Amino acid sequence: MGVGGWIALIVTIIVFFIAFFVIVPVNLWFRALVSGAPVSMSRLVGMKLRKIRLAMIVEAYITGKKAGLDINISELETHYMAKGDVVKVVNALISAHSANIELKTKTAMAIDLAGRDVLNAVKVSVNPKVIETPIVAAIAKDGIELRAKARVTVRANIAKLIGGAGEDTIIARVGEGIVTTVGSAESHKDVLENPDRISRTVLDKGLDSGTAFEILSIDIADIDVGRNIGAQLQMDQAEADRRIAQAKAEERRAMAVAQEQEMRARTQEMRAAVVAAEAEVPKALAEAFRAGRLGVMDYYQMQNIQADTAMRNAISGVDSKGASNDSDKNKK
Repeated sequence: MGVGGWIALIVTIIVFFIAFFVIVPVNLWFRALVSGAPVSMSRLVGMKLRKIRLAMIVEAYITGKKAGLDINISELETHYMAKGDVVKVVNALISAHSANIELKTKTAMAIDLAGRDVLNAVKVSVNPKVIETPIVAAIAKDGIELRAKARVTVRANIAKLIGGAGEDTIIARVGEGIVTTVGSAESHKDVLENPDRISRTVLDKGLDSGTAFEILSIDIADIDVGRNIGAQLQMDQAEADRRIAQAKAEERRAMAVAQEQEMRARTQEMRAAVVAAEAEVPKALAEAFRAGRLGVMDYYQMQNIQADTAMRNAISGVDSKGASNDSDKNKK
């Protein structure tokens, strides 16, 4: 073999080693080997070709093995490809293992993929969490409003993290229990004297059913007396009754005014008819004279009768149109 052949062989060997160290993560393979969590080179090469973050997966695998977990690196690889948080899942498994909490690898991964913080859930399961409700207003049977605020101590129920309701449901159910307890009390003083009756009622209802938490205790942090809703409602009802009565009275007055105007219109029509009829009297008299049905003496006798009638009306206080003089004076 000549000099050129040796040079070509050396270059080929150098290129091979460079390609080998570029493709094969020897440092990670060696670190896993000496850590007691060996990973085959072929798996590492396959993971690298699938563009998986090797360092993170291998570090999480080594950490889990060192903590005594029975995990498989293929499960971590699959969880990473499913857009899961591998580090958080491994840390949650380690925390649960240290606290003697039963948590399987597949369960932890399912919880993480469901959008729950599995590591925080394990921490809450070990160290209970206190949830403070907003101020809840409730009204006792005597009409007095009470404003209460409660502190709920809960522990995560890992078995129900998938599909279980969250903190908002706990707060809503506790608020409902407060309203029910206060509303069933005969007097607000009974609740003020024994605020623990709210805690007992809420706990007896099993409000943590179907949630991702287990209620350990409910403590009333604060309770204050609010408005007298009963008195306010009575005042509002009295005002409404007054307005209704006023509206009905106004309606009756309007009807009376309308009836009075209608009577006046009818009276005016009757007077106009009388005036029209009186205007026809001279014509009738003239026609009677021309036809010879009425003589002069008859005409004078009729005039005497009208004068006698006018005199009697004047004495009795009634004018010639039939209206009372006293009523006209009163109108004036």
